[in-house]
Amino acid sequence: MNEQLHTGWFNKTRLFLMRLWPHPLTVNRQQIILAGIGAGSGLALTSLLSHWLLGEVNIWFVAPVGASAVLLFGVPASPLAQPWSVVGGNTLSALVGISVSLLVPNSAIACGIAACVAIVLMFQLRCLHPPGGAVALTAILGGPTVQHLGYQFVLTPVLLNSVTLALLAIIFNNLSGRRYPHPLAPQESKPQPIALPVALTQSDLHEALQSGELLDIDEDDLQALVQRAEMIALRRQFKQAS
Repeated sequence: MNEQLHTGWFNKTRLFLMRLWPHPLTVNRQQIILAGIGAGSGLALTSLLSHWLLGEVNIWFVAPVGASAVLLFGVPASPLAQPWSVVGGNTLSALVGISVSLLVPNSAIACGIAACVAIVLMFQLRCLHPPGGAVALTAILGGPTVQHLGYQFVLTPVLLNSVTLALLAIIFNNLSGRRYPHPLAPQESKPQPIALPVALTQSDLHEALQSGELLDIDEDDLQALVQRAEMIALRRQFKQAS
């Protein structure tokens, strides 16, 4: 009994540790090169704007802008990388960060409150953008330059840089053949479901993912999602037939 228990815990631990090994990103080489060129160009321009507006390169602000660039040019299909997400998420988070910094003198507590409020509001306003959390902290920890700007920090450089980066993403991604903004408008024709005589395999999904831009979903998760959808469809058909 003890040996079986020991073996069970050993196997669970081994499997958990194996999950830490990163899965390969399913994306072709062209998309990788485009992501690097786009992010580099966007960051170069926004860094110049920040230097011009702030009078110096503020490392606290470089970090969230860099994270935004990775999403906008590396994973442009993600809901977290859409224009409203980057502009609304970053600007809203900056506004929250400045407001909290003026109300809460303790920076550690202020950071926690600002992150909490910013995330809740981004969810409510459909502009969830992970770098927004860093922007909120930048408003608190950005040093004398950011503190001196006050609410002007929300407009310049945060709003200006976010709009600039989003516009660059729109231009660059569309010129490179990517649909961006990614969601289809209600009036646009959407792909119609196709009844397949055979079940999709993971190799089929791998090939499909490999042929396009990077999607922020793991192959195993995608296969599990497809299988759940198939089970739901089978239950629906069974109910209709009965």
